[in-house]
Parts: sequence; structure tokens; C-alpha cells
Amino acid sequence: MPIASPEVYAEMLQRAKERSFAYPAINVTSSQTLNAAIKGFADAGSDGIVQVSTGGAEYASGQGVKDMVTGATALAEYAHVVAAKYGVNIALHTDHCPKDKLDSYVRPLLAISQERVDRGQEPLFQSHMWDGSAVLLDENLRIGAELLERAAAAKIVLEVEIGVVGGEEDGVANEINEHLYTTEDDALATAEALGLGEKGLYMAALTFGNVHGVYKPGNVKLRPEILAQAQRAVAEKHQPDGDGKPFLLVFHGGSGSLAEEITAAVDNGVVKMNIDTDTQYAFTRPVADHMLKNYDGVLKVDGEVGDKKTYDPRVWGKAAEAGLSARVVEACEGLRSAGTSLSA
Repeated sequence: MPIASPEVYAEMLQRAKERSFAYPAINVTSSQTLNAAIKGFADAGSDGIVQVSTGGAEYASGQGVKDMVTGATALAEYAHVVAAKYGVNIALHTDHCPKDKLDSYVRPLLAISQERVDRGQEPLFQSHMWDGSAVLLDENLRIGAELLERAAAAKIVLEVEIGVVGGEEDGVANEINEHLYTTEDDALATAEALGLGEKGLYMAALTFGNVHGVYKPGNVKLRPEILAQAQRAVAEKHQPDGDGKPFLLVFHGGSGSLAEEITAAVDNGVVKMNIDTDTQYAFTRPVADHMLKNYDGVLKVDGEVGDKKTYDPRVWGKAAEAGLSARVVEACEGLRSAGTSLSA
């Protein structure tokens, strides 16, 4: 199927909230990881989200270029061609973009999509994230309002982060402390500044103890009840006759989360959960296994010629893709999106 249209993407997100499931959002850095992610969604019978961070986009552009917009555009164009061969809907998203990279990443990509829409085409990406976690809330929301206006004009969904995610990802680092928890006042301020859909569709990454990086289950202290409290506060003030979940929520930093914490977060309105650390490992682990098992074949040891059948990148590359695809299927099952594709 083609990459999700703005209308299909909006339906995907609203459907996830109404039915209490979430889409895994898989970070990709290459055509191989992109292929693997899309196949994983297709294998699970789930629509899904593929996303590119600033670092991933720079990497994808090649070491001779190192330009974020070039890399993101190349991956998106590739995705538009490849995804059409699969029977699920795929949305393209750009992950964490801090203030100092807006002018070199999100704003240029918004301009590209606006030009496409003006020509009668669909936007290149379906959503972009503004990561304002490192600035004060007033500035975060002021920039968010400006970006939301531009995104809505280009038929794009905006993602904002309200609060702080601990740990480090692509150079954005935050301490693990009490600031990891979004307050009800923060949520109310967000609704006041960005509206609840009338100014444009957006997702909100409210923080409830989330931490980027690698942690064993139980080591991250999540409080998903914070999401329920934020939803309730905004609903009581702005949507008393609504469904009680006015926000489309996003879950960042999920590594080390317990299954019941993830389930609680989804039940409280999370429709998108970012998965990067786990899928990086799922992609790399089969490669390491192949290299260790075929050491003499992949290297010209002691003057030998090696074995082309083992060092051919297509051989270990297929194994890597299969590992990542399997992890995507697992994520879809855990987030209850498996078998929910709009095309089913």
C-alpha cells in the first residue's frame, strides 16, 4: 500500500486510542533497517510508524555528505516506493529534534512537504517531532504553536514533548530526577497553547519517568497513573462530554519497562511507543552470531582467501533484517496492534 495519507494516518491514531492499542515506532538508519521494520509490521498484520532521528538521518546520507535533510529525504523517498509493495499502512516520522537543529532538520522538511502539498501531492513525512524538553515550558509551547501551524498547513501531525525524558539519545541528554514527571498544570498549559485538534492534529509525549537507553526490566520507575491524571484534568476542563482521553499520547524511553506498565500507559491514551534500543540489538545480534560462527570464512585468516558465501553482505544482512522484523512483530503483539491494520 502507499505510505499512509494524512487522512489514513489520522484514522490510525484515533483508532488506536479508541481501541486501546499503540503502534510501535521503529527508528531506522538505512534501507536495510527500513525494509526490516516494514516487513515486521506486515508480518504482524499491523499498520505502523517508521521514524528517523537527527543522527539517523545524518548517517543515512552517507559519510561523505552527513546532511540530515538529505538522509531523511532519501529514506522517505525510498520508503514511498518500497512500502507500496506491502499490505499495511506505514507512516513516516522524524524523531527527537531539539531547538538547535530545528532550522537544519524539521523546518526544511516541513518546507519540502509544503511544496509537495502545494503541487497536489501528499507530504513527504506524516509527522515530525519537536523536542522541547531542554527549554522552559513557555518557550517549548511557543515554538510548538508555530510548528503546529506550519505542520497543519502541510497536512502533517506534530509531536511535542512535555516534560523531560532521562538518559541520552542522539546527543540529547537529561538527568534522571523528579523532572521526569509531567504535571497536570503542564498538560493544561499544553491544551491552552496548542488546542485539542482545532489548531491541527498533534501527539504529546508526556513524561512519567521515561528514560532513554538500556535498562533491565524493573529498573526504570514509571508512573503511568500520571498519564491518567493529565488526561482527566484536561478532559474535565475542555472536554467534559468526551471520551476522557483528549490527548494522543506517545511513550518514549520504554527500555526496561514492565509489561504491566506498558499496558497501563496504552490504556491511558498512548497510541505510539518509540522502540530503538531493542531493535538496534535485534538487528546486530544475528550479525555477531554469523561472524563468530564463520570467523575463518569472513576473514582471510593466515593468508587464506576466506569464503565469499559467508562474507557476502547479503548473507548476514538477511539475518539482521530477520532479527529486526521479528522484534517488530513482538512489539506489535505487546502493544496490541497485531492484526489491527486498516487494510485487514
